[in-house]
Amino acid sequence: MSTDFDAVNFFRAGRLYQNPYPYYEYLRAHGPVWREPHHGVVMVTGYKEALEVYHDTDRYSNSVAVAGPFAEWPVPLEGDDISEIIEKYRDRLVFSDQLPSFDPPRHTAHRALLGRLITPKRLKENEEFMWRLADRQIDEFVGRGECEFIRDYAGPFTLLVIADLLGVPEDQHEQFRKELQGDHKPTQGPDGKMKHKPLEFLYERFTKFIEDRRQKPRDDVMTKLAHATFPDGTLPEVHDIMLIASNLFSAGGETTARLLGVMFQKIGEDPELQQRLRDDRTLIPRLAEECLRLGTPLQCTFRISRVRTEIGGIEFPPGTTVMLLPAAANLDPRVFEAPNELRLDRPNWRQHLAFGSGVHSCAGAPLARAEVLISTERLLDRIADIRISDKHGPAGARQYEYGNHYLMRGLERLHLEFTPIR
Repeated sequence: MSTDFDAVNFFRAGRLYQNPYPYYEYLRAHGPVWREPHHGVVMVTGYKEALEVYHDTDRYSNSVAVAGPFAEWPVPLEGDDISEIIEKYRDRLVFSDQLPSFDPPRHTAHRALLGRLITPKRLKENEEFMWRLADRQIDEFVGRGECEFIRDYAGPFTLLVIADLLGVPEDQHEQFRKELQGDHKPTQGPDGKMKHKPLEFLYERFTKFIEDRRQKPRDDVMTKLAHATFPDGTLPEVHDIMLIASNLFSAGGETTARLLGVMFQKIGEDPELQQRLRDDRTLIPRLAEECLRLGTPLQCTFRISRVRTEIGGIEFPPGTTVMLLPAAANLDPRVFEAPNELRLDRPNWRQHLAFGSGVHSCAGAPLARAEVLISTERLLDRIADIRISDKHGPAGARQYEYGNHYLMRGLERLHLEFTPIR
């Protein structure tokens, strides 16, 4: 094992994020749980150990799910049980208004609102739209014999699927696509704080939708969302409904687009795999799950310990940041045989942690699975001989660019060439 990683501060590692997997192997060499030296973060790469944390909401809080070791608490995290401090100051943390950062019982109530939206009936209606949308997106580039897959298909398709699910009027779909596929870089506002343009757009737009539907109900999905109640029968604030919709829109679309990128990268690189899928479409779900395992979009998430606790033989005090690495746990050789290989016949093919586990497991997982199945079906129907463009370099020496952050990983671009099927 190389010692080059000994001095690496993973949270400031720059180009390492292009391929973090050797670093994950370095972590695994320290055991399934290890306390890294730069920020004192307890890193969990073991599958069994990650499951233990995912399912224990008594000892671990999700309040730092995004902020991790950079959470700015205004007071010291001291005491045998810091739950009261967490509850008092959690709203000051970055992304504290988003569902992944909530703990029960608040999380339970807000997740129930999402359950009112993603019903089997609504998903079925949404699938009918997906089939039409897939063809519409393919129509935009099929005649060229080439495309930049993320921009031309994966990005707009996943955005517009969720727009339809949420009931965004179809005449506004193009505006949503333009706003959310534009400049995603944060900008500094007049108060000196960083602003995120796509989220600001979503917050403003969904607030207007919900306010309008509460005042003037219509026979549409947005009206049902606007009038959905908590399990106790109370009507949520407009702000709460807006956050649910915005979170589903921003997180769900990006994650599924990244998954589609991994799948078609594999398809373009491997003609034999491509032919197997064309001959047997029942293999598509297995490919999707293996790509989720091998190319997990959400690389990590965080928890904070409420009390003194122990996991994987490592003991740590209250206030310790725990970093769950599903991207590493999904390669745990104790659970997955030959973990770095793509195997469509893998017996535990849906056992991965790409969608998390426990109460915080991804509510949009059924939607994502439907999106990739429909997309792959229609793309295989309409284009043949899918291959990676030389824009990525020659076979055996491809160059791919990934996002430059430790939280999420996905292809920035995927140039494909193909033969249209007439």
